[in-house]
Amino acid sequence: MTQPHTRLTRRQTLAGLGGVSALALLPGCAGAAYDTASGPVTLGPDEMLDQIAYAMLRHEPGRATGLGVDTGELADLRGTLGASGESGREAYQATLRWALEQARAYPKEGLTPDQRIGFEVVESAFSKALTGMDLPYGEVAVGSWRNAPYLVIQNVGGYIDYPRFFSATQPVRDKQDAEYYVSRAAEVPAVLDGELDRIRQARAMGVVPPDFLLDKTIAQMETAISSARESYAGPLADADVDGAQRGAAEVERIVAEGIVPALERQMAEIKAQRAIADSDAGMWAQPQGEEWYNWAISASTTTSLSPDEIHQQGLEELAELHGRMEPILREIGYTQGTVGERMQALSEDPRYQFAPGDKGREQIFSFINERIDWIRAQMPRAFDQLVDPNLEVRRIPVVEEVGAPGAYGGAGSKDGQIPGRFWINLRTTDLHRKYDLPDLTFHEAIPGHVWEGEYSNRLPLIRSILAFGAFSEGWALYGEQLADELGAYDDFKVGRLGYLQSLAFRACRLVVDTGLHSKRWTRQQARQFFVERNGSKAEEVASEVDRYCSWAGQACSYKIGHSEIVRQRARAKAELGDAYDFKAFNTAVILGGNAPLDVVGKTVSRYIKNAKT
Repeated sequence: MTQPHTRLTRRQTLAGLGGVSALALLPGCAGAAYDTASGPVTLGPDEMLDQIAYAMLRHEPGRATGLGVDTGELADLRGTLGASGESGREAYQATLRWALEQARAYPKEGLTPDQRIGFEVVESAFSKALTGMDLPYGEVAVGSWRNAPYLVIQNVGGYIDYPRFFSATQPVRDKQDAEYYVSRAAEVPAVLDGELDRIRQARAMGVVPPDFLLDKTIAQMETAISSARESYAGPLADADVDGAQRGAAEVERIVAEGIVPALERQMAEIKAQRAIADSDAGMWAQPQGEEWYNWAISASTTTSLSPDEIHQQGLEELAELHGRMEPILREIGYTQGTVGERMQALSEDPRYQFAPGDKGREQIFSFINERIDWIRAQMPRAFDQLVDPNLEVRRIPVVEEVGAPGAYGGAGSKDGQIPGRFWINLRTTDLHRKYDLPDLTFHEAIPGHVWEGEYSNRLPLIRSILAFGAFSEGWALYGEQLADELGAYDDFKVGRLGYLQSLAFRACRLVVDTGLHSKRWTRQQARQFFVERNGSKAEEVASEVDRYCSWAGQACSYKIGHSEIVRQRARAKAELGDAYDFKAFNTAVILGGNAPLDVVGKTVSRYIKNAKT
């Protein structure tokens, strides 16, 4: 790790030097400095939280771009990806340790609830991340959701992330942006080689992904290599700003001389791993796999639940949800067989299918937009304070589709320049049905991820950065529930079946994720559980199960988070009686922001206390 300097150039700061004295140069630290001998100068709580936030973004400048805060004195962040490789990882760990010390030591007396939550989420996110970084392999997402045991696999790695980033997030609004674009592209080969070093180290420890994931990775990487020129140079070539065409030519050179050779080096390593891989799907088969998985589920759920407890909760909630589906199935004429068998039969009904090919893709986009328009109009009935998200619906890039989930979504930037997005997988229209697409829309867009993210973007910077999957995904499932409670399916009973099947699907995830990684289930066992017990579509669950193999533990966050929010609502109703207010509860939880589940409980306690006065 580079030793601290008392004076640093802008470029040195952006390169991610390990010395925490560099923090004093960042915005949000006006009047503050860091003395490595005596510690930090006294700062107000908001200033301290801002200093921690900017320190974190120094290591993840791409996040600064996604948030829209790489402006003014921070504008140069737009031209770098940060330090890569093991040195960058060590520097990040040093910053996290420093920040954790500050958060724990900061006096809490007299803080506002929002300020107290700010320090609580820093402690939770950074301590959990540092524990993960101390494990000998894998990728740790600091204050985010994608922890992965395999650094390069079918849905993880720079070969996937950067083409999407340059096309959807990297701005090209003027000549300076074009220069930043080229500067960032020039750093991609080093990042890819840093990944390569780490997956080689993992293989030396005996960590080799299952063969079926490697097969997908090889196919996708071949596509990434063949499309690299367009992926990296195309967005810049299409920009109508001064310097864009000259910059695009330079990026083409970077692709040919740097990015493609780096991808080919990664491909050679992936093929070497494939030659020795087996088909064991779960973390139990990897060195220290049980330890890694226990950390992963604690990070994803923000609880101390064991794999056995999560597995049992999934089975119990699945039975309860199927009990709610049973009378609806009977009412619409499906009376024979298990709930799963009847849902399978329903999925074959042509009335609920979209046309194949591009015609069906157009139908899906129209269908989604109609549901977004409807749910926007209902939001005044559910919240006291409203937002108006800048939202767009986009197809998941073709290079990602095979390894990607059915959809994903998230908020835009804090400045509103980058819209919130609902990404839909359209590799085949058979992934979706007219009775399950409304629910998916509510989950990913409004009042789910995009809606929730708009509130988080109004919070102090550190709260916009740090996200906890149990809240993010739990809220998105709660958003599905809100849509049902607001009447989305009053005239569409089959749509309510789709909603309940969606919840049941998330209960299945608790069973399947723990089954794969703790109970030694095979890939086929996991698929069969979804299809036979829940009536899920075989095409959909094939990629879902593979996703659980590469994002171990992440799938447990959804239903654990949803069940806790629902439990907190029941507590509020019981304690408040007639003083309980639907809109006020929803507003309190969403204004409380993305946080670990125990912190969400504290937010609800404050709502209850205030409602009683």
